[in-house]
Amino acid sequence: MLQKAASLSRLGTESAFEVLARAQALAAQGKDIINLGIGQPDFRTPDNIVEAGIKALRDGHHGYTPANGIPALREAVAADLHKRHGAEVNPDNVIVVPGGKPTMFFAVLIFGEPGAEIMYPNPGFPIYESVINYSGATPVPFALKEENGFAFDADDLLSRITPQTRLIIINSPANPTGGVTPKDQIDKLVSGLADHPHVALLSDEIYSQMLYDGREHVSLLQYPEIRDRLIMLDGWSKTYAMTGWRLGYAVWPADLVADATRLCINDHSCVNAAAQYAGLAALVGPQDAVRDMVASFDTRRKIIVDELNALPGFRCADAAGAFYAFPNIEGTGLTSREAQDKFLSEAGIATVSGTSFGKWGEGYVRFSYANSAENIREALRRIREVL
Repeated sequence: MLQKAASLSRLGTESAFEVLARAQALAAQGKDIINLGIGQPDFRTPDNIVEAGIKALRDGHHGYTPANGIPALREAVAADLHKRHGAEVNPDNVIVVPGGKPTMFFAVLIFGEPGAEIMYPNPGFPIYESVINYSGATPVPFALKEENGFAFDADDLLSRITPQTRLIIINSPANPTGGVTPKDQIDKLVSGLADHPHVALLSDEIYSQMLYDGREHVSLLQYPEIRDRLIMLDGWSKTYAMTGWRLGYAVWPADLVADATRLCINDHSCVNAAAQYAGLAALVGPQDAVRDMVASFDTRRKIIVDELNALPGFRCADAAGAFYAFPNIEGTGLTSREAQDKFLSEAGIATVSGTSFGKWGEGYVRFSYANSAENIREALRRIREVL
């Protein structure tokens, strides 16, 4: 019998993909499925981006690129971050990677080992806890509570820091809750970190351009006092409907660039060349498609929050960002997993149990409104019938 490494048993998964597979299997059997589970835009990648990728292939960009990304793309990222956040970013500190997850993995591998502690949001993106466990470090969750709009409480977060804390992961706008942490809490966190110079930060800002009701994104890049220990993650997947292109980036502290680049070389050599030229076109080209997509999400957001609040046993906080609603379903008498399974098997509606995002997700279910308004209304009509 093959002897596998024990560390593999500590590696989790992303349950949204498991739900997607079950939903696809039911659809293949002829069942009418509406997918409100998977977190990806239902829009096409804008044509100018697609054409740039095709042109790159026709122009002969078929070979390796620098491990950290083509220079023109890194320069465009720096310019975009200055435009959006007013932050000065050295393109040499930008590392382009195949999606958002490599940055998470690399950050945790750099800081995680037995005896170390890494803090992360709960409920939160499941890969955070998974890779912390895999590294051998101790995962230390901090709660995102419904009564706080699913924003972190800076005092609570700071109180959990110990001499063993190496890294804190934050995510705003957040998956799965749609919560957005207000500036006063981010200010307080940054101020409090002055007493903990041994702690690094990973700020997952992949949904930074998806905010509603006039909210503005507060990037951790806007705080120069922590730039020497901040890893800021963003990318193209959500903003430009490019999930399948596998293209993301991070801004790394100067002292960690060589370590992160070495991990890139060992892991994937470089990012697909044509995808990088497509990403360049996305940043320097027209942004109308982004604005239109976010406006559509906003319309759907209002529909789904209203409809969820009208369901028996449900209450749903306003979704401030991203494209997720995270209703409390305790009034139904169902556990989160029971609700997920019931909605899929009896109503043909794919959702994701709150417990897929951590133990404090019990009593909640994640709904993605990256689907048409018509499908959202029909999905919630079916769930009402089941309830």
